[in-house]
Amino acid sequence: MTGGERMEWCAAILWKVTNRRMSRTDRLASSLIRTRKHTLLITLTFLGTGTSTGIPVIGCDCDVCHSPDPRDNRLRASVLVQVDGSNLLFDTSPDMREQMLRVDLCSIDAVLYTHAHADHTAGIDELRRYNIMQEMRIPVWATIATGEDLATRFGYAFAKAFPFFGGKPDLDLNIVSGPFQVNGIDIMPIPIQHGTLPIVGYRIGRFAYLTDAKSIPASSLEMLRGLDTLVITALRKSEHPAHMSLGEALAAIEVIQPRRAFLSHLGHEMGRHATVASELPAHVRIATDRLVVEIP
Repeated sequence: MTGGERMEWCAAILWKVTNRRMSRTDRLASSLIRTRKHTLLITLTFLGTGTSTGIPVIGCDCDVCHSPDPRDNRLRASVLVQVDGSNLLFDTSPDMREQMLRVDLCSIDAVLYTHAHADHTAGIDELRRYNIMQEMRIPVWATIATGEDLATRFGYAFAKAFPFFGGKPDLDLNIVSGPFQVNGIDIMPIPIQHGTLPIVGYRIGRFAYLTDAKSIPASSLEMLRGLDTLVITALRKSEHPAHMSLGEALAAIEVIQPRRAFLSHLGHEMGRHATVASELPAHVRIATDRLVVEIP
């Protein structure tokens, strides 16, 4: 396939899924703001809570990277959100195989991508094992910009090339253009800024996940009212051009006012877990790999 043919093929995929999604956006937006007829049962599992390098960092001799405290070991950021019997995976980190083995997860109903950076997408090939186990294609959700990147870098994953599962990932791309549903679960994309890059977090019920955030637009803050549990980026104590610092994350938490908040996507520059945790407000915790949280 030539470069031009590949671009046309990617554009065709995106045109198809975008038009399919746009026809249902208004209906889903209205359903999301209605009160659900039953209480959501949400279980949040932190699969990885580190930044793109993970912790320990290769070749680093700092105190955090050599910490004996297992809470200071962090795989790349990803979470599993289990809602009413459905398994929703947020991003496919480069550590996805190890993360799935840790939690012994045997099925994935959908993957929700926050953005296209490698530390959030590079594990995509591990989804092929779920194609085998579930004997079906797996739906993935992404903004049009992230979808374009996925279709360009991992085009083979969206092609129907083989009459069997397992030779490659077999995925169906759905474009996030507004509120949507997975297995009847209402999901609200939350636009945020990753430096100068527009990306999305997600809200389900009274839970929201904002990874890689540097700033949150005022319109998105309105979408975050009434949260029980917020997960938000806090890379390190000093400022960074594309991620919130600890101080910026705490300031955002103060504005959003969730009942509780968890800090994730940490770098080794943040310091040891035990030290930083002792400095936080009572309703703010540092997330750790394998931490499981129940959300009412």
